[in-house]
Amino acid sequence: MTASVERLAGKTILVTGAASGIGAAAARLLASNGGALFCADLDLAGASRTAAAIVEAGGKAWPLHLDVTQEAAWELALAVVTDTVGPIHVLVNSAGLAFAAPVAEMALSDWRRILAVNLDGVFLGTKYAVRAMRAAGGSIVNVSSASGVKAAAGASAYSTSKAAVCMFTRTVAKECRDLGYSIRANTVCPAGVKTPLWTSMPFFHDLVAKLGSEEAAYEAVSASTPGSRFAEPEEIAEVILFLASDASSFVTGVDLLADGGYTL
Repeated sequence: MTASVERLAGKTILVTGAASGIGAAAARLLASNGGALFCADLDLAGASRTAAAIVEAGGKAWPLHLDVTQEAAWELALAVVTDTVGPIHVLVNSAGLAFAAPVAEMALSDWRRILAVNLDGVFLGTKYAVRAMRAAGGSIVNVSSASGVKAAAGASAYSTSKAAVCMFTRTVAKECRDLGYSIRANTVCPAGVKTPLWTSMPFFHDLVAKLGSEEAAYEAVSASTPGSRFAEPEEIAEVILFLASDASSFVTGVDLLADGGYTL
């Protein structure tokens, strides 16, 4: 796996949600830029496929089973990374769940499930990454959403979790700066992206059944959005690469919108 410029050469990187979607695309791109990748996911088979694709292309990667909602799992994951390669330099918190329901119809269990993955998982990953990075520095990239900036009816749990990720990340960035740690923390906030998060939604299943294909469903949903299209996961991965690498060495505490103008 060769890139014209290996912007992450010598860097050890952990990406959550690496089995599919943005996480998988980010893992592949960061590896192609010289990073040693730990592809973490609750779906170990999916994470293994991502890692295998990286290795087949000439990169370095290891699959890692990780339930981001469990603190003990994070402690073990960081220990495995350190024991296998060495200290972590970059963490990408990409694992997430989507959910839509009117607030009056939402079960408390659904609310808690979304916040556990989308917010608690980011908190735990960041906590242990800061502990691991505070001596030598590093970069933390948290995947939020344009829905954390612009309210989306029916997505109160999802939007709340993503808005909280943005404020949490800014707070961490300031805290690390004030404590003298060379750790940068930023978010990337995509709008619609072609990932399994969308295809898992009941309303999307209904559209596919009605229109005959996923592509037709994507076109129908995106018809009223700027640019009239969804982003590809690889487009968001490019933004993650920027925030992970030294190209963004003077960038911290930023919510970088990659939304095609959705929030304008």
